[in-house]
Amino acid sequence: MSRHRIVVGLSGGVDSAVTAHLLQQQGHEVVGIFMKNWEDDDDSEYCSSNVDFVDAAAVADVLGIDIEHVNFAADYKDRVFAEFLREYQAGRTPNPDVLCNAEIKFKAFLDHAMRLGAEKIATGHYARVRLDDASQRYQLLKGLDPSKDQSYFLHRLNQAQLSKALFPVGELHKTEVRRIAAEIGLPNAKKKDSTGICFIGERPFREFLNRYIAHAPGPIRDDTGRTLGRHQGLSFYTLGQRQGLGIGGVKDKGAQKGGGEHAPWFVARKDVERNTLYVVQGHDHPWLLSHRLAAGDASWVAGSPPAPGAYAAKTRYRQADAGCTLSADGGPTADRFALDFADAQWAPTPGQSAVLYDGDVCLGGGVIDRVDRADTSQS
Repeated sequence: MSRHRIVVGLSGGVDSAVTAHLLQQQGHEVVGIFMKNWEDDDDSEYCSSNVDFVDAAAVADVLGIDIEHVNFAADYKDRVFAEFLREYQAGRTPNPDVLCNAEIKFKAFLDHAMRLGAEKIATGHYARVRLDDASQRYQLLKGLDPSKDQSYFLHRLNQAQLSKALFPVGELHKTEVRRIAAEIGLPNAKKKDSTGICFIGERPFREFLNRYIAHAPGPIRDDTGRTLGRHQGLSFYTLGQRQGLGIGGVKDKGAQKGGGEHAPWFVARKDVERNTLYVVQGHDHPWLLSHRLAAGDASWVAGSPPAPGAYAAKTRYRQADAGCTLSADGGPTADRFALDFADAQWAPTPGQSAVLYDGDVCLGGGVIDRVDRADTSQS
C-alpha cells in the first residue's frame, strides 16, 4: 500500500484517536487537526472545546504526531447555524450534524487539509467508503457496528469528498475501538461518547433557542380542537415529542384513537399560520403515523438519483431501515423524491433527513418537507 500524507480530524474523542493510530500502523504520515466550530459562550459547564482540545493534544502527544488548532467558527455560523435557525423559525426541526459534515468537516476542513499537502482526510465516523469496480464511482457504506453506524449523517457527501475520505473505525465495532485505545495507552480510552449538538451541549435546549429566536406563545389543542393549554413557541417543539408539554394531567375525553385515558400526550402537528400546537394521546395515534413523505434538497452520493423502485430508508438516525418505494415527487428526482412505506412510519418530521439505502450502501437523501398522515380524514 502506498504511503500517504493524511490529515485526521482529532476531536478529543476515542474514535478519532484510534483512527489516527490505525493510519499510523498502516505506514501513513499522519497530521492531526482540531476543529473549533463554535465559540459563542463556549464554557466548561456545557460545551467546552478547550477540554476537548486538551484531550486531542494529549492523544497527539502519545502518538507522536503534530496537531493544529483551526477555528472554523465563522464558517460554521454562516453555513450551518444560520440554516439551523432559519429552519426552526419556519417551524421545522433541522439536523445540524448532517449540514456540519457536508459544509465543515468535508468542505472547510477538507480544503484546509489539502492546503497542508494532504492526499486524504480521515475522521472517526462509523462508515465505510468503497470504489465500485463496475461504475468506478465511490460508494458510502454503513459502518460494520450496526449500533454505531453514522452513514445517515454523511449521506450528503459527494464523489469528490468521498474520494478523499477515510473512515478506518467503520470497519470495527466500538468495543474493539476502546480495546485498541486502552492497549496503546491513549488517555481518552474510556472517555464518554459525546451526545447532542456541539453548540448546545448539555444545556437546556429551550433556554438556548430563546437567545436566538423570537417566540410567540399560542394554544395547544387536541385532535378534536379542544384547547388543553399554552405552548411557549412552536420552535421549541418537535413531532413525536412527549416531554415538556405541561399538560400531563389532562385526559382525552373518551380515550379515543389508540390512547387510553392515562396514555401520554405527543406532539403531532404544528400549524405555523395559526400558531397552534396539536397534540394527541397514545403512541400509535393515526396523526403520528405516515405511509408517505416527500423530500426536497436531495443529494445523491453517486451524483445522480437512483432508479425508482424498492429500497430501504431511515427518517431519523436511531431507526431500523424501513422498506419503501422511491418515486419522483412532482419534479426531477435529482432534487425531489417521494417515499411510500409498506409499514406506517412513526412521526416523520419536516426538516429531518430521509436517507435511502440499498442494503449496506447509502444512496443519499433529502430534507423531509411534506408528510402524509395515515389518517387523512383529519384536517
